[in-house]
Amino acid sequence: MPSAILHRDLRTTPPLVERGEGAYLFDTTGKRYLDASGGAAVSCLGHSHPRVIAAIEAQLRRMPFSHTSFFTNQPAEDLAALLIDRAPAGFGAGRVAFLGSGSEAMEAALKLARQHFWEKGEPKRARFIARRMSYHGNTLGALAIGGHAGRRAPYAPMLMDVAHVSPCFAYRFQAPGESDDAYATRLADELAVEIERQGPETVAAFIAEPVVGATIGCVPPVPGYFRRIREVCDRYGVLLIADEVMCGMGRTGSLFAIAQEDVCPDIITIAKGLGAGYQPIGALLASETVIAPLAAGSGTLQHGHTYMSHAIACAGSLAVMRALEEEQLLGAVQQRGRDLEAALRARFGDHPHVGDIRGRGLFWAMELVADRATKAPFPKSLGLAAQIKRVALANGLICYPSGGTADGENGDHVLLAPPFILSAPQIDEIVDKLDVSLKQALGARPLAA
Repeated sequence: MPSAILHRDLRTTPPLVERGEGAYLFDTTGKRYLDASGGAAVSCLGHSHPRVIAAIEAQLRRMPFSHTSFFTNQPAEDLAALLIDRAPAGFGAGRVAFLGSGSEAMEAALKLARQHFWEKGEPKRARFIARRMSYHGNTLGALAIGGHAGRRAPYAPMLMDVAHVSPCFAYRFQAPGESDDAYATRLADELAVEIERQGPETVAAFIAEPVVGATIGCVPPVPGYFRRIREVCDRYGVLLIADEVMCGMGRTGSLFAIAQEDVCPDIITIAKGLGAGYQPIGALLASETVIAPLAAGSGTLQHGHTYMSHAIACAGSLAVMRALEEEQLLGAVQQRGRDLEAALRARFGDHPHVGDIRGRGLFWAMELVADRATKAPFPKSLGLAAQIKRVALANGLICYPSGGTADGENGDHVLLAPPFILSAPQIDEIVDKLDVSLKQALGARPLAA
């Protein structure tokens, strides 16, 4: 009987997963898959962590749901306090809103930025600026601020008007001989010019991923970039929103990825690793500065969803956060990240079709190119990313290949975001299976650009 699910690919039904243990998933045939991407950088604790399961079971027996228009609940209160306590220096006595996904968190962040200025007496500030080749979610508002041309194209007539500036993508766009400082300054100047073009009195916020995830593959900024961006935002009174849905919650080696840039944003969005896949959850953190006009004005948040601050989701997430700290997993991310980087560079550093290897912590990607010397990408028509995903899955490896890396349409990369409990032998397994999968995928098609 055919599946009744509206699957992502209507032509095939994916394998039926049955159980998960640590870094592995097992389907109903008994086949084992090493989850080297955490799905989509979600499963940071691996699968079936007993501490998280116990917390969810206990909360389910105690009280599964209450609506936030009537009640708060202890797991949500405790989780919010933990996150604010560990937020970047300068965040102050901020607040947290818990949503159901990263896309929901981004929608809430946009609306909060707008309400901040409405309450502050600057009602013209309703415009947003983001970066090309970025991704911020799949709801219409989040898709509008996203800068991935291919993902936006089918829905372009439905999207609000958002300005996009250049990404900080050194491999592709830093000029030959240009220093990191000069590159960062050039990009910050571009943002300033765009704010002036829009009219500074109309711009509410600039949105960026501290380490870019799915669209171009684990791209960290050059040193000093976010400090200069923060300076521009401050000059024009524009809020800085850090989208850490994919790169946050320990993925890059610190709880908040932006903390490594010595910058404090005004709003931070998180998801994925926040709940580690045990329950659907996302969140936004708003600094004391952002909340102050609301507190002094209407005293209300003009936004809501039925499942905000869901008690079971918050209980599971609180257990995830405590596991990260008590099991010292941030240190493990840093060490295993260095090990993974070394293994990738040793195996693929001279590969004729690996143009760049980049990342932080346990968040790494390899950009695939038709020609290393010219950085010419493989064309979209080859469907290389999809082929790698299919072959790797057949080889028992879950990785995250994506297309459009070079220009939004052409180019490919393979993203790795394994669980923080990764062992040294599992790093070898990832590299070995990825090596075999790349040989099979690249050998199955012509290699001309």
